[in-house]
Amino acid sequence: MPSPAAVARVAKPASPAAPAVVPVVPPATPGASDWGRVDENGVVSVKEGDDWRIVGEYPDGTHDEALQYYVQKFDDLAFKVHTIEQRHQAGGASASELRKQAVQLKNDVVGAAAVGDLAELDRRLTVMIDELAEASAQEAAAQRAAVDQAIADRTVIVEKVEALAARDPQQVQWKQATAELNDLFAAWQNHQKTAPRLPKSTAQALWKRFRDSRSKIERARRAFFSELDEVHKAAKADKTRIIERAEALASRGEDGIPAYRDLLDEWKRLGRAGRKADDALWARFKAAGDVLYGARAERSLEEQEESKPRIEAREALLVEARGVADIADLKKARQVLTDIQRRWDEIGRIFPREAERDLDTKMRKIEVALKDREDVDWKRNNPETKARANDMEAQLRESLEGFQKDLEKAREAGDDKAARAAQEAIDARTAWLRAIGS
Repeated sequence: MPSPAAVARVAKPASPAAPAVVPVVPPATPGASDWGRVDENGVVSVKEGDDWRIVGEYPDGTHDEALQYYVQKFDDLAFKVHTIEQRHQAGGASASELRKQAVQLKNDVVGAAAVGDLAELDRRLTVMIDELAEASAQEAAAQRAAVDQAIADRTVIVEKVEALAARDPQQVQWKQATAELNDLFAAWQNHQKTAPRLPKSTAQALWKRFRDSRSKIERARRAFFSELDEVHKAAKADKTRIIERAEALASRGEDGIPAYRDLLDEWKRLGRAGRKADDALWARFKAAGDVLYGARAERSLEEQEESKPRIEAREALLVEARGVADIADLKKARQVLTDIQRRWDEIGRIFPREAERDLDTKMRKIEVALKDREDVDWKRNNPETKARANDMEAQLRESLEGFQKDLEKAREAGDDKAARAAQEAIDARTAWLRAIGS
């Protein structure tokens, strides 16, 4: 600690070059004489209890100037004490930080080169330090809890990265996994900025786990895509060979379509060559097929053009065939339709096939209608069927005669009920006879 003389020498104001103007000296602080005194040599002392302690020298000024200088030192200390007290009362400031400042200020007050009630300042600081002790302990506990929570939160991030690194590289969707890894790294960085500072050893250990897992993921990703690249290259080479074989079929025209379909089956069994490469390769392969199918389309157009007169001829035969339904003589009708069918077949194939199927369907309806008529006629004129019908007719006529006699008897007897029953039986037998053609 510097001697009072040294302090006074450092703090002594410079002497004016020309003492033409007498400086105005502020009056001594009221009550300063209660705490300080200046002897004839300019030595300044402060009262502490019943004793006086020398605080410095001020030989070149008046007694009031000497006291004022050291009282100002006291006022500076008092202002600092008051400031800390206000911050403590207002709340919001760190209790441990305030306590640290109060302890430092208490050290400054003890033995300070100042004139004033230093004991009171020391007492106020002691009270404040004691009050801040419990708050500092609570604050420290809260800080430890916050750090513990921060460690837990950062550990969760690390565990997520480790779980990502533990996945089977062949089952990982790497685009999604890369996005997850980037999100976790961003979460790590944000946590570093916003969370309480972790103990260095803990932070380093967590970072090592995160870094190692991230490196493992990156290695797996590079290995996966390196292997995938080889697979893509092989698939591209195989598909290129198929394309060359498909393009070589162009000279065969439509006849090359079966071979092209076989190549298509081979193509489907091959793996992927990468989206862009696959799109380009497929475009070439499809173009080779378009040449073949284009040849078929040209032939189909030619056939359709050639089929137009045949279509018209068959449509004319359909009109003629519909007239068969008006021919009552079934034998004659069959002869006419058979002749039409012969001419129908002589016309030949029709394209497109849909048009041919439509015409054939219409002709079959006419054929079926005639067949139905023939079946009905055959059943009607079948000897066996006819014999059964004659036998039934004889039975019905015999029954009819009996009911007619019953009707006459009922009328003669005036039995209306019996007459009605006989008449109903007669009507039924008459209807049956009409049904079998008698």
